[in-house]
Amino acid sequence: MNQDRRKKLLKLLAAHQTASIRWLADALDVSPATARRDIDWLASRNLLVRTRGGAQSAGPKSQQNPLSSEAFQKSILECAARKRAIAKKAASMCVDGETIIINGGTTTFMMAEFLIEKNMRILTNSFPMAQRLLATSENEIVLSGGNIYREQNVILAPFDNDVTQSHYASKMFTSVYGLSLLGLMEADPLLIQAEQRLIKQAEELIVVADSSKFGRNAGLIMCRLDQVARVITDTDVSDKAVQMLEHQGIQVITVPAEEPRLHAEAAVPGRRHGREPREPWEIGAYI
Repeated sequence: MNQDRRKKLLKLLAAHQTASIRWLADALDVSPATARRDIDWLASRNLLVRTRGGAQSAGPKSQQNPLSSEAFQKSILECAARKRAIAKKAASMCVDGETIIINGGTTTFMMAEFLIEKNMRILTNSFPMAQRLLATSENEIVLSGGNIYREQNVILAPFDNDVTQSHYASKMFTSVYGLSLLGLMEADPLLIQAEQRLIKQAEELIVVADSSKFGRNAGLIMCRLDQVARVITDTDVSDKAVQMLEHQGIQVITVPAEEPRLHAEAAVPGRRHGREPREPWEIGAYI
């Protein structure tokens, strides 16, 4: 049991790079004392680095998410509690044995945390997504071939013979720049090209978008609403937006954002309290 728990602890650090003792204890469903002993045991073998009140991955900092742009790192912190709740709900819809597609957005990137225990084939055009899933799960990962576009955080094949085109997926999960009556909106033509190829290979298109994306227009339409099966968003979405989507025959699923913790001394909510732990980068490394 100790070996399995320590392996999971290393997977969590591989995914998040740094975490507090309290967050790790909550994620592993153990006491802080047990988490601290595991950290000491792993640190003594140079498998992680102890920090004040927590631990970080033993990998060089310069190699952490090397293909994630600064814009991506900034975006993942925006509406983080909403995005994480949406990502968790999206991952709960995935079933072992399925083939699914996940695109390269920040909300979809957060799904990886909740896919650790799954056993699926996952197609993606995001190198950071593939990197995280390979480090933390036993899922089979299929990465599209082609040129890596660092700023857009995607891989795009210059020709129509990409290996992923031979795969069929039951579901595709996609993030968007904006969502309106016109359809799913994107601001970058490279992203349009990458996503439109993947959409054709999925039976069901599921959009993961927090409420700030509604009514947000861009210069490009990725696809029309009649291609969308479901939208997962947060409970701050307006009734008007929900009605607009339902009028188009789209199922709308709303989830509440996780409430932030205000004080380090407060009890850390987690599985033992009926809730999942928050991201380690949201709560810092407390003693």
